[in-house]
Amino acid sequence: MKRIFALIYIFSTAVSAFSIPLENIITTDDTIAKVLKSDSNQLVSTQLSNPNPSLMPNQSDIRRSVMGIMNTLKPNILVETLYLYAKPARSKTDSAVWDEKQKITVFNQITAISTLAGIQYYSSSRGAMRTFYEYSSVIDDPTTKKSLSDPVFVKPPASLTIFARQKDLTFGDNIYRYDYLNTADVIIFTQENITSLNYGIIPIIGKGNLRSVMAVVDGGDWILVYAASMAKAASIPGFSDKISSSFSNRAQAVLRWFSDKLNREL
Repeated sequence: MKRIFALIYIFSTAVSAFSIPLENIITTDDTIAKVLKSDSNQLVSTQLSNPNPSLMPNQSDIRRSVMGIMNTLKPNILVETLYLYAKPARSKTDSAVWDEKQKITVFNQITAISTLAGIQYYSSSRGAMRTFYEYSSVIDDPTTKKSLSDPVFVKPPASLTIFARQKDLTFGDNIYRYDYLNTADVIIFTQENITSLNYGIIPIIGKGNLRSVMAVVDGGDWILVYAASMAKAASIPGFSDKISSSFSNRAQAVLRWFSDKLNREL
């Protein structure tokens, strides 16, 4: 089991985990109001050419992760989603503390790579729902690609790296690296493509040029989720809009997957 992931730190010493009031992490009161007024409790921002994050929470680990990628990758596509998940009444806790049991549940949910297989997203080009990942599995490493069970933890590690093989019906069969960071305030995972993504026979996104960040923060009665997909994509007329639309719809699919799992398990 130890071979399914590479730990920078094996298991961290227990750290008191605190939730953060929404007004301390969402950039402005106006943004909070817009999120809560939306039908789905979320905001989406899409930027092309020279993007700059506009929905990123004011939290140091999130900002460090996102801006670190922005500064090195210099993407020409950025799709952000800011989502507020209302906890079920049974799961609401003291607004000052992130319940450790809930945190373990959240961490194990976002490392359950196999459960992404079969999720659906809305395909703008087809005007219909379509399968996102036909296949999704943790693997031992990018070379041998041996399928492994999803890791399960009784205590979230401070950091974790796993590799996954995922067959996307749009971009094909690819290998990804997932890096997880668990701090007192936030759980963050970053997805990076280890293989190039192709649209049919056309190379669209080179190796390492797609990075997706998902950050989860406890807010007492709420769980705040911030997702950012950043890509340096090939400059092909008409493709940037298609890719950004696809990223946005896929982000919605991942958020539905996450919230559905929370509804069942939190």
